[in-house]
Parts: sequence; structure tokens; C-alpha cells
Amino acid sequence: MQRVQEIAKADPGDVFTDIGNQLGTLMDAYDAISKAFLKEQMDAKQVYKGEESIGRRALKRILITSRLDAMLAEIRETMVFKAPPELGSLWEKFEKMWQQIVAEQEEAHAEELRRAQIASWRRRKRIQEIKAKVAWVSAVVFVVIWAVGIMWLTTKSAIQRMSLGH
Repeated sequence: MQRVQEIAKADPGDVFTDIGNQLGTLMDAYDAISKAFLKEQMDAKQVYKGEESIGRRALKRILITSRLDAMLAEIRETMVFKAPPELGSLWEKFEKMWQQIVAEQEEAHAEELRRAQIASWRRRKRIQEIKAKVAWVSAVVFVVIWAVGIMWLTTKSAIQRMSLGH
């Protein structure tokens, strides 16, 4: 009851800012744990050379997802039951905006991946072109050296025949 009276006395702008900061802190923590979980998932697709067993790594993932679920439930509860009525249906607004940002980020990640793939393809193509040019130059140098060697041997053979014949 005392908290409600404090909120009633406070400036609405300050209350909204305070609520936003508190929820923002929770969301930052949620995001950090989400990133740790994503890193675990990405690392799982690489050959693991660490000390932890597969079972321990599985348990770590389960604990992370449990913590994420609990945090999301806490955030939802705060937004639904503890937010001032002036904020309206904060959870619904938040959820809608969150989905929009997630969709935008997925699109941005897809674009970034596409650019990285194009850059990788261009590098591979350039390396193939360089290898092809090196192969051609090597072949030409080999043929030139071979021709010079044949001419030298032919000349040497002719000189020896001439010196033996005279």
C-alpha cells in the first residue's frame, strides 16, 4: 500500500521512467542470457575441444532456458500486474514491439549473412582465378624452359657431331 501511495505522489513521467528503467534492466539481463544461450548453440555446431562433458553442456543449456523462461514470466507479471493502469496493456504493446524488432533483426541478420556469403564467394572466385593464372604462367614457363632445353641439347648435339666429324 505504501508503494502505491509513493507512486500516487510521484510525477507520472518519473514513474514511467522508473518503470521503464527497471524493466529495461530486466530485459538487458534477459538479452545477455539469451546471447549466452545462442553462443552455446553456435558452439555446439563446432568440434568441441574443451573439458566439459556433453551431459554438463546439456545441463547448462537446460538451466539457461529455465532461467530465460523464469525471467520472461517475471517481466510479463510485472508488466501485467504491477504496471500503473496509465500504461495500458503494456505487455501486449511490448510483445508486439518485441516481435517487430525480432523480425527486423532476423531480416538484418539474413542480409548480413547474404553479404558475407557473397564476399566469401568472391574471395573463392578470386583465388580460383589467381590459381588458374598461376597454372597458365607455370605451364608457359615450363614450355619455354623445355623448348630452351631442347634447343640447347640440339645445339650441343650438333656441336659435338661437328667436332667429332672434323
